[in-house]
Amino acid sequence: MSSRGTQKVLQGLRTAGSAPAGWIGSGLASRYCRLTGELRSGSSRALSGSGSGRGSMNVFNREMKKRQKNWAAVLQNGHQYDYLRDEVGSRVADRVYDIARTFPLALDIGGGKSHIAEHLSKNVVERLFLTDISQQTLKFQRQSEIPTQRVLADEEFLPFRENTFDLVLSSLTLHWINDLPGGLRQIHQILKPDGVFIGAMVGGETLYELRCSLQLAEMEREGGFSPHVSPYTAVTDLGNLLGQAGFTMLTVDIDDVQVYYPGIMEVMTDLQGMGESNCAWNRRSMLHRDTMLAAAAIYKEMYGSEDGSVPATFEILYMIGWKPHESQAKPAKRGSATVSFGDLSNIS
Repeated sequence: MSSRGTQKVLQGLRTAGSAPAGWIGSGLASRYCRLTGELRSGSSRALSGSGSGRGSMNVFNREMKKRQKNWAAVLQNGHQYDYLRDEVGSRVADRVYDIARTFPLALDIGGGKSHIAEHLSKNVVERLFLTDISQQTLKFQRQSEIPTQRVLADEEFLPFRENTFDLVLSSLTLHWINDLPGGLRQIHQILKPDGVFIGAMVGGETLYELRCSLQLAEMEREGGFSPHVSPYTAVTDLGNLLGQAGFTMLTVDIDDVQVYYPGIMEVMTDLQGMGESNCAWNRRSMLHRDTMLAAAAIYKEMYGSEDGSVPATFEILYMIGWKPHESQAKPAKRGSATVSFGDLSNIS
């Protein structure tokens, strides 16, 4: 499994006025650095479970996620919130082009408005099935030269037969699946032998600035904190999950995408416009005004730039896995080597 660390800085598209100001207790500032590491380390989760589609984990309210995406899809200016999906979709498409073959039939899981397909040509993918949990999102599918069939389907219950697709794609949707191991097994099942899965999902360090600011503000103003940002999968777990699902020749790499905003309110507004609001069952639906003002000030003090903007970091985990086939390269058997590592220095 290979790893690549790349940082991409995107200028935020939001140009609204300055963020709300708030007062920070003097005793809180000295606790920022000590608490930040602890809060970030507890933000990720390792999903486990058995079965396909319906596992033992029940973290997210899937019906609420459908409503959030339907609401975001019909926004009059909804296109201005597509910048992150467009960027990640293009990077997933780049990974498809890295594979020197043509795929007769492909599937895009949670494809939304065709954020991947618009970057692909019919010379690479001849036919495409595109699914999404949101019916409204499917209505706004972008034009593509690839013949595309749209299917309303839940990512947790893929309605396709075994050994159907040559290529399965997914971009920024798998982090909302309750049973991620089961979802990966379903993807493995519907792939043909020697088929490939290429996906992207947000990782455990995503939005750590927002998470820490909200938690510290609640501790200061309310004496405790509750989750406001959904839990995400850690990169250290992703390779194991792919291997347990049956994939081989694994590749996992990371991109940190930073977007700059005027303040915390613009961060939260854009997340809502993306349909990426928290839908965990244990979420807290309301924030007190004083807490929000404190969080805005904490965000600027801890992470603010000289120009007054604040960053929001999206840790994007990219994954590639192949369904086994006899034609694929295999590692040599243990003990079959003819040269010892101790003799390598003597080889000219």
